[in-house]
Amino acid sequence: MNIINKMWLSLTVLYLAAWASLADVIHTAERMKRSVSASRLALLRSRRMVGGTLAPHVPWQAVVYLSDSVLDGGYAGGALISDRWVLTAGRNLFVRKSRQDIQGKDPLIPKVYLGISRLAEANTSKEVAVEKVVLHPRFQNQSDWDNDLALIQLKEPVAMSNKVTPIPLPEGGQDLADTVQVSGVITGWGWGINLTPATSLKHLVLPLANHSHCKAEYERTSFTPAVDDKMFCTGPTKNEENVCFGDAGGALAVTDAETGDIYAAGILSYDKCCNRYKYGVYMKISSYLPWIHSVIRGDTEMSSALRSDAMSKMYSWQP
Repeated sequence: MNIINKMWLSLTVLYLAAWASLADVIHTAERMKRSVSASRLALLRSRRMVGGTLAPHVPWQAVVYLSDSVLDGGYAGGALISDRWVLTAGRNLFVRKSRQDIQGKDPLIPKVYLGISRLAEANTSKEVAVEKVVLHPRFQNQSDWDNDLALIQLKEPVAMSNKVTPIPLPEGGQDLADTVQVSGVITGWGWGINLTPATSLKHLVLPLANHSHCKAEYERTSFTPAVDDKMFCTGPTKNEENVCFGDAGGALAVTDAETGDIYAAGILSYDKCCNRYKYGVYMKISSYLPWIHSVIRGDTEMSSALRSDAMSKMYSWQP
């Protein structure tokens, strides 16, 4: 009996030890699970835009709309630059945004809404019909963000009012280095604190960033723009507020320090910085003025040659 009792006692000890070990494994697994969940939540939080202040009515702001769902293209910003043209980021006109997915495909015709400050106002009374869209001819030439611009032609000229007014393009001699406080204002309905697009238009006053710093930062980071001389960057605010998903296509409005003129210096292309990266990246409009003007004029492939021929004849016919 003593031997049997000792055997049972040993088995009981082993059984309890096994249970204790198993409980420890389960507890450890649960802690790991909670840790992973917390990490995922932290990652989601790190991707959101922190802040942004409600904007006043911004008469040049446009909504470029493909769908309510991000998976079906979503919606983004644009800038009215004349009574019949809206300038936006080219990637806004595709459901899938990467060069690999876009190559060989035509852009979609979006819905465009003008004169609103709340997304709930995006209805038929605020919709302006679209005639066509024109991508930059070298759009995504080498990377996802190359020449990321598109012009949207409206079917009818829009009536100017206190709700709808274009923003001017830069003129000769206007340079980003000569802007007031070396900063600009961007507006949009990008992602907010609840990981959803803002329901009301928000704005940020952002400092212009050192070009070489921005370029170097994204050279070290995969799946980000190759920042070139046709681009410029902004940094976050003092409170680490920044542009985020859905803000692309909006114009960075700046004020000329000498004249006080307000103009669109750039169109936001890379809006994925949020809290994860430091710099928003824009297409520098002054670098694209020849293309913009040629599209708005309605130039054909023969237009330049026709102008040159007419000029040369008029000079040659002089006595």
